[in-house]
Amino acid sequence: MRSPCEQSTSRYNASAQRHGRKKWRTTKKDKQAGKGGHPVRHQSILEYARFRWFKAALGLAVLAGAVYLWHEPSLKPYGGTWLGYTLGTIAALLIAWLLWFGVRKRRYASRAGTLQGWLSAHVYLGTALLVVATLHTGFELGWNLHTLAYVLMVATVASGFYGVYIYLSVPALMTTNRGEETLDAMILKIADLDREIREKALSLPDRILAVVNASLDNTRLGGSFLRIVTGRDRDCPTARAVRELPEIGRQLSGDMAKLNHELYTLLLHKNELLARARRDLRYKARLDLWLYFHVPLAIALLAALSAHVISVFLYW
Repeated sequence: MRSPCEQSTSRYNASAQRHGRKKWRTTKKDKQAGKGGHPVRHQSILEYARFRWFKAALGLAVLAGAVYLWHEPSLKPYGGTWLGYTLGTIAALLIAWLLWFGVRKRRYASRAGTLQGWLSAHVYLGTALLVVATLHTGFELGWNLHTLAYVLMVATVASGFYGVYIYLSVPALMTTNRGEETLDAMILKIADLDREIREKALSLPDRILAVVNASLDNTRLGGSFLRIVTGRDRDCPTARAVRELPEIGRQLSGDMAKLNHELYTLLLHKNELLARARRDLRYKARLDLWLYFHVPLAIALLAALSAHVISVFLYW
């Protein structure tokens, strides 16, 4: 995986972010609506197949809870009873299946269900895992390997919840910010503005030319981690030129003042495009960044779970 902050530090980060288009399976009713000229509303991962996986996860959680309340062990509920082993086995199988999603989403030609269906199941069954694994522990936790596996599972699921929030909210923000343009299109517009700005600045006094050249030569997209995740560059030379140009232009008159006003308008447009491009990079980073917590946590969980299972069968 590539870090979301490994963006190009060239003048305008010319490589655009590529986003794959997902193909959702539509129902007969959807197709009929499309033929009638009505827009087809795509279901979110949470609504997939009329909340199929929500119902399955809820049923699993309720069933596990009911059996846990019915069960009356001789001592107290814990992972070593028959119910504890049963719930532990279910939890381990769920974890293995949830981890397999990382493989499934890279198999584009797979016929084992749609990717949207897998993701919906991943979210809801991951939530049900919290209930099953907690009941497996019998609410008995301590400073040991078994508790470590449980804590890592909770952390992994919690990071997954954040990922769901990101994927349900950020794409809409990206669409609103981009409008009808892609990041590549914005970068090309900025490059075109640069050429026009430089041509106009050549006919203006040296002081204005120096300010403009500094903005053209030193403005960057991407860069440091802080710049990308905040979407801001407090020392942006273009923003500085926008602030300084009106003050310098007060000394001009006639055609020079008109040309300076045109130059200022172009700089304002460029500054607005830069802000939009930086927001786009920030949204893209937010989409990627949570994975740099979720995936390592999942790998650590797999290691701790393996150690937990081995220790149970060897020493218990």
